Amino acid sequence: MSAQALLMHPDDNVALAAVDLPAGATVSVNGLVVPLRQDIPFGHKFACRPIARGELVLKYGQVIGRATTDIAVGEHAHVHNIESTRGRGDLGESAEVRPSYLQPVVLKSPAVGTPPVTAFWGYRRRDGRVGVRNHVLVLPTVHCANTVVERIGQLVPDVVAIPHVYGCSQLRDDLAQSRRVLEEFARHPNVGAVLLIGLGCETMPTLEMAEQLAAEGVLVQRLTIQEEGGSRATFNRGVGIARELLQEVASARREPVPLSELIVATECGGSDAWSGITANPAVGVASDLVVAAGGTVILSEVPEFIGAEHLLAARAATPEIGQQIVAAVLRREREAMRMGVDLRGAQPAPGNIAGGLTTIEEKSLGTISKGGTTPVQEFVRYAHRPTRRGLIIMDTAGNDLESVTGMVAGGAQVVVFTTGRGSPTGCPIAPVIKVATNTPMYQRLRDDMDVNAGTVLEGESLTEVGLRIFREIVDVANGKETAAETWGHREFAIEVIGPRL
Repeated sequence: MSAQALLMHPDDNVALAAVDLPAGATVSVNGLVVPLRQDIPFGHKFACRPIARGELVLKYGQVIGRATTDIAVGEHAHVHNIESTRGRGDLGESAEVRPSYLQPVVLKSPAVGTPPVTAFWGYRRRDGRVGVRNHVLVLPTVHCANTVVERIGQLVPDVVAIPHVYGCSQLRDDLAQSRRVLEEFARHPNVGAVLLIGLGCETMPTLEMAEQLAAEGVLVQRLTIQEEGGSRATFNRGVGIARELLQEVASARREPVPLSELIVATECGGSDAWSGITANPAVGVASDLVVAAGGTVILSEVPEFIGAEHLLAARAATPEIGQQIVAAVLRREREAMRMGVDLRGAQPAPGNIAGGLTTIEEKSLGTISKGGTTPVQEFVRYAHRPTRRGLIIMDTAGNDLESVTGMVAGGAQVVVFTTGRGSPTGCPIAPVIKVATNTPMYQRLRDDMDVNAGTVLEGESLTEVGLRIFREIVDVANGKETAAETWGHREFAIEVIGPRL
């Protein structure tokens, strides 16, 4: 793919700059000779054919927006002259929620063949699941206990302490969701034991949670600040319990297990124009290899399916799953309609726009490529465990922290996270593999990255990069530390349903 510019599909009327291109230069792309009228930054688009005002703009052979002015050949094509046709609550009744041009077309991807590895070394837990880490978790059931939890983590650094802002002033579905996430983290196969710390008057039922986890065979202890006599007393007892739990889990040993026991979460954050061309489709190759080995891959971020949901729905194993995908996207899109806002500014975010992404449709077409090419076997709600193996879609927000938290609560032991602008985000209990979309960012943020997929632009094939990512997944499952783990990135957030009172 080494070239000055790329045309992703013969029908496209915009091309991408593979290097910074100066005004006045003449670029040849797929037989088209294009004199550039303006500077075109790395990763940004320019018109390779005349585009009239109101005409649909095509990339990947798919619609990514509509021209707001005439765009001449060689002119920079971006937010100043292209608008989204989706998620436009600011346009009121004229917004196109489900445009007629959305037809079920499946994008092609390289065949992956037989997985080179079909097993890894993991910790078999009492419930039968397999972990890739053996953490002792110190978990507050309410934000009021955060300071005690954090101080235990400072004095006993081998435990994982997770402060958060949930557990009180939440009602019904919102409270149930927060409880489900906290409990799923406590019983997660990457966790060998957990210490729950509550305040005593919160909405979250700390005692009930501890009893339920214990009944399931989870190694769990519980402390309540009001019962213990205050923060200092709870801290002192908590330190002793944390150290005891560390000793108890130290006897756990890894054993060989089939790759079919692995659940891999996929995420993209700080995306740029190369996300959908290098890192995301390369992760898609790795995803297909995991599925071919009998494992499970979770694709999330439903707001980032807008404009590409027809492609996922066409791959659904059943019509009902396809309907669930489309309904989830429309539900998220109607929120923008209800609020009367243009998604741009959040989807895509300012950093996405600076990196060359213009509309939510363009971002979505890149996002979904992380899921590879296999059929979608199930659509699950936020932070729920899949009941089938293969490619799974989870209904999460586009926020990286909330999305990763939901997939890990759903049982994912490893996360693969692509980034173009450079995101160091991690997870408290699951290793997060960072895949860079371009070489300049990989070199600039080398300490935060694990894999460079920017080599696709330098001639390495997507299949080769996908194989490297797949091998990295297996190595990390076997115990290799990721950059996010090295730096102690333990970001955590639960998607809020509301209301909060």
